Amino acid sequence: MKISVLSRVASAIIMALLVSAPASAQAKRAAAKPAPDAAFTNEFKKMIDEYYTAWSTLNPDNAAKFYAKDADIVFYDVAPLKYNAWSEYKAGVIKAFTETMSSGKLTPNDDLKVTRRGDIVWTTVTFHLSAKPKAGGAMEVDCRHTAIWEKRGGQWLIVHEHVSAPLPG
Repeated sequence: MKISVLSRVASAIIMALLVSAPASAQAKRAAAKPAPDAAFTNEFKKMIDEYYTAWSTLNPDNAAKFYAKDADIVFYDVAPLKYNAWSEYKAGVIKAFTETMSSGKLTPNDDLKVTRRGDIVWTTVTFHLSAKPKAGGAMEVDCRHTAIWEKRGGQWLIVHEHVSAPLPG
């Protein structure tokens, strides 16, 4: 009987250790990756506001300072499917948006999320696009924006971007 009781106690202790070890490791990993502090988040909020102000001018040259210029960088926008490199993105945006609109305003909503891992940050935010096509009428669209930023030479640059809008209905 004593062996049976000891065996059950030992089994219970081993089970408790096996169950708590992954939880403890997970807690340590979470503690090792602190969330960005308020000052850092505010720095990115300011950059996001500047980014949207730059695009609202309908001149991609004003937004260019936010982007890395590597030839192998991919950007996703509402249409077409993708752009390869800043030069292609800029040309596509000029043709699809800036040449067809007489005015536009991109307004970020208050749901900015900033996540940092060393010299890499990703931001997510929704925004509202309000534009007037040169052909007349108005365009009002709510969109999503995810950007991956990399710190290069002391400056945060977008190395990947994804802009999308929900399908109607």
